[in-house]
Amino acid sequence: MRGPVEIMDTTLRDGEQTNGVSFVPHEKLSIARMLLRDLHVDRIEVASARVSEGEKDSVKSICRWARQAGMLDRVEVLGFVDGTTSIDWLNDCGCRTLNLLCKGSERHLRYQLKKTLDEHVADIRRSMEYAAQCGITVNIYLEDWSNGMKDSPDYVHDLVSAISEVTTPRPTREGFLSPDNGGTEGGVKTIEGGGSVSRFMLPDTLGILNPDQVRAYVSQMVEWFPDLHFDFHAHNDYDLAVANVLAAVEAGCKGVHTSINGLGERAGNAPLASVQAAIKDHLGLTTSIQEDKLNDAARLVESFSGIAVPPNKPIVGESVFTQVAGVHADGDNKNNLYCNDLLPERFGRKREYALGKNSGKANILNNLKELGLELTPDQTRRVTDRIIELGDKKQLVTREDLPYIVNDVLKHATREERIRLRSYMVSTAYGLKPMASVKLEVNGEVYEESAMGDGMYDAFVRAVRHIYRDKLGRTFPWLTNYAVSIPPGGRTDALVQTTISWTYNERSYRTHALDADQTEAAIKATIKMLNIIEDESFNS
Repeated sequence: MRGPVEIMDTTLRDGEQTNGVSFVPHEKLSIARMLLRDLHVDRIEVASARVSEGEKDSVKSICRWARQAGMLDRVEVLGFVDGTTSIDWLNDCGCRTLNLLCKGSERHLRYQLKKTLDEHVADIRRSMEYAAQCGITVNIYLEDWSNGMKDSPDYVHDLVSAISEVTTPRPTREGFLSPDNGGTEGGVKTIEGGGSVSRFMLPDTLGILNPDQVRAYVSQMVEWFPDLHFDFHAHNDYDLAVANVLAAVEAGCKGVHTSINGLGERAGNAPLASVQAAIKDHLGLTTSIQEDKLNDAARLVESFSGIAVPPNKPIVGESVFTQVAGVHADGDNKNNLYCNDLLPERFGRKREYALGKNSGKANILNNLKELGLELTPDQTRRVTDRIIELGDKKQLVTREDLPYIVNDVLKHATREERIRLRSYMVSTAYGLKPMASVKLEVNGEVYEESAMGDGMYDAFVRAVRHIYRDKLGRTFPWLTNYAVSIPPGGRTDALVQTTISWTYNERSYRTHALDADQTEAAIKATIKMLNIIEDESFNS
């Protein structure tokens, strides 16, 4: 039996090394709170020392919050063997844990530092001694450890042996050098035998290893040093990061490093959501992670980083809990034949059934059931044929579209269209704001309004908002996201797909529409949304 696997998330340090990603201080603080407070990650690495004044402000803010929340010992910063500079930087920020970057391969030592092993160990010891005087815990990062184990295992052994045998003075808590006591020694008391390294971190810095190599090299480290705590840090250059993490844990690593959405340099790091699911389901081991918060964390980091989560990304991708093939939906209805341990409810999500050319009767029935609609077998067949026809034309069909398809196919309204766009006109001219005139029918009554906006669609929405506010006395839904894309496999001169997200009465709605004109597609999506809300209000 083994204890829980420790998770150290490095989204805010290694993840920020993703090309084009730069978090501002308030974003870093929000992500740190999400990781520690909501996801229950054991530790977070939030920055590299000496990067910039903005980075220093971010670390100060995170450490201030973490101290108040009783979580300061879970916040870590990467530092360098540079005398006292990195440690002073951490101390100024109020951080109490240093991840000291050392050379884990002889080639790095020889060609980058141009030093001997004894010289490097002496420099590391001086940094450790000074960190202990400042009350800062030290973890050791063995940079390029994977190449070190391949090319110079004796060097790795001798380095870790020399560092792990170090005994440095460890001050009592009241003697810590920190901003709280002005950075002076005060009455520091030292205890011999303390101040040694807490963890040795084994990074596959260039992502060169496969699971067999990871298992062999980690096993060798554990055999050499059975009393040390090892972390494994994977990179995904060969798309093996998660597999390598599992191999490392099997071989005896007590901790692993992850990032939200797999952010990181080059091909990125091991994604937290995938690592969590694999450790639990394939190794039968536990972690501290709150699984139902993984999707929220993915969306937060996606928003701040500007890096979209691929729809098919395990656990957090938009499409990973969507069944497309009709036979799969049929199997789900027959004792969950096509379900595995990755149940969407486990991650705070819900299974969906796609509507397209691969849809079968079971997909249609599942979606109709969700909408509270009942059709005869013949009606279901006719609706299925229409959806397949739309799919062949690369049209995206969503659950929200289904009532209108049913209405069109069956020639009667299964969901009454209570709001109709009778007519509209949008115009724009050089040097003038676009204008829209709209005639809208709401429950049989026709209303007209005009408005100007920052774009043609914005003018249209403002005109409709005027109808809702001034003539109906209602609150208009709030637009939260707007995206335009070409349907998969489409051409630039083909239909465009508009996806709009709305919030109304603390509920979220998302509608899609297709048209050759972007504004027309957006307007169609808006009318769909208004009918959905109107129908819900009428039936409530």
